[in-house]
Amino acid sequence: MADASLGHMIGPAVVLMGAAVIAVPLFQRLGLGSVLGYFAAGLLVGPSVLGLITGAQSILHFSELGVVMFLFVIGLELRPLKLWAMRGRIFGLALVQVFTATAVLTLAGLMLFNLPAMVAFIAGAGFVLSSTAVIMSVLQDRGEMSTAEGQKSVAILLFEDLMIVPLLAVVAFMSPLAQGQSGWIGILVALAALLALLAVGRWGLNPFFSLLARSRTREVLTAGALLVVLGSALLMEAAGLSMAMGAFLAGVMLSGSSYRHQIESDIEPFRGLLMGLFFLAVGMSLDLSIVAAEWPLLLSMLVVFMAAKGGVIYAVARLFRSANQAALRRTTMFLQGGEFAFVLYATAASGGVIDARENALFATVVILSMGLTPLLMLATDRLLRTETSMDGIDPARDLKGRILLIGFGRFGQMASQAPLSRGVELAVIDTNPDRIREADQYGFKVFFGDGSRLDTLHHSGAGEADAIMICVDDPKAALRIVELAQHEFPQAKLLVRSRDRGNARVLIQAGVDYQIRETVESAYRMGAESLRALGFAHLDVEEAVDDIRRRDQARLAAQAQGGEMSGRETLHVRPASPS
Repeated sequence: MADASLGHMIGPAVVLMGAAVIAVPLFQRLGLGSVLGYFAAGLLVGPSVLGLITGAQSILHFSELGVVMFLFVIGLELRPLKLWAMRGRIFGLALVQVFTATAVLTLAGLMLFNLPAMVAFIAGAGFVLSSTAVIMSVLQDRGEMSTAEGQKSVAILLFEDLMIVPLLAVVAFMSPLAQGQSGWIGILVALAALLALLAVGRWGLNPFFSLLARSRTREVLTAGALLVVLGSALLMEAAGLSMAMGAFLAGVMLSGSSYRHQIESDIEPFRGLLMGLFFLAVGMSLDLSIVAAEWPLLLSMLVVFMAAKGGVIYAVARLFRSANQAALRRTTMFLQGGEFAFVLYATAASGGVIDARENALFATVVILSMGLTPLLMLATDRLLRTETSMDGIDPARDLKGRILLIGFGRFGQMASQAPLSRGVELAVIDTNPDRIREADQYGFKVFFGDGSRLDTLHHSGAGEADAIMICVDDPKAALRIVELAQHEFPQAKLLVRSRDRGNARVLIQAGVDYQIRETVESAYRMGAESLRALGFAHLDVEEAVDDIRRRDQARLAAQAQGGEMSGRETLHVRPASPS
């Protein structure tokens, strides 16, 4: 009996994994992306096509843990001060977009589909809640999470996640089955749970992980990380909030912890697997019988909702001074409904606000929109000519080298010459496919990889490297790599390119082994040549440059220790005497 039960559990898992490992690489090869591959695989093995797996809704509920863990990892990247700095975007840009889109979609439901006012509001509000899983995956794949436009998208998603709380309260007030005060009680319970989670995060998590770390057992630390994620999610769900919001807040609370990199690497495998399972479950949930029976209404509702929402997103993006291309890309990313729409529609159906047919219709529209979004994004990228082909680009996998060089731009190319001239083995990664192809034309192998990701550093051989040369031109990314390397790869010396004096001071304070401003030595040489052009003696010129270099290093060291904080590159020295 036990063996039969075990086989009953393993069978569906084998089917899902088999469908995923076939469909996802195929769709990526076709340039359609992994998300659409998961959708297609789920649809194929689900009850609507082959019927190899039933119970798609149960799998969907379980796989929402992937979204939960994804938001926990995102929270680890957003420290409270950084999150506070985003408040203007969250309660400015995001609020305007969400409220305006909800109003427009509600009017569309009333006027074009003759829906009752409450039903039109529920349909529109659910569709406004975009898919956190889809958009965060896209931002991470493109390396746009830390860009200005990426941060705007994150702010909108955070606000949409917050909106599930008042929306569920509104559904409770609308419900003919609910008690009159249940909405207010629910809000108070939610606030109490939120405050409790913040208090535990502020005063309890660091001591908790310090205690676990003393056991010196990695499995215990992994179990502790999972306990924090799942416990936070369960608390928020019990209080009527979203599980994803609880996990996100737990991540934010742990973002300043010295254990955050270890926790992130422990959570990553679970997050990746469950995210894939979530997309598979969404594909399985698409009921083709509803599509066949109601296709005129479904198609018209899908087109109207996506067009109306897209128009609002583009207009708001332009209103908040995003460039045309950035506005169009954000529009295509946010066109779809998301996973929280299923929660809202199911709650409204159980409360008698909408009936079973309306729940099925609205949920199907959301699923179709999630399936169409990757195609629309691909078309938009090609239209704007911003999509770079990855043909012929090898990802960083199992690299080895005494030196790991990150960033192969003009600075990294010159920095690589000295070790190469002495036969030192280098592992080189970069995020620019065109630069990688250009290097390949000259017989130099560069691999694709984002050095600010811990998994990429592991794949690039950082664990065995004697030195890591960080030559990227983004100071924030460089500092992120420094933090990861210091925590995870203490055996490697860190040599870092800095942009200016202020950036150099930050790197010195961070404790890197060596940093150099990208233009300082060339500027010294230019100054020296100017003296030679005026007839100064060689020894006087070299003495002047050495004196400037010593004074600059002493002043920079003083600034790094908390002295003068100026970031300017000016120095005051006595001129050399002419010969």
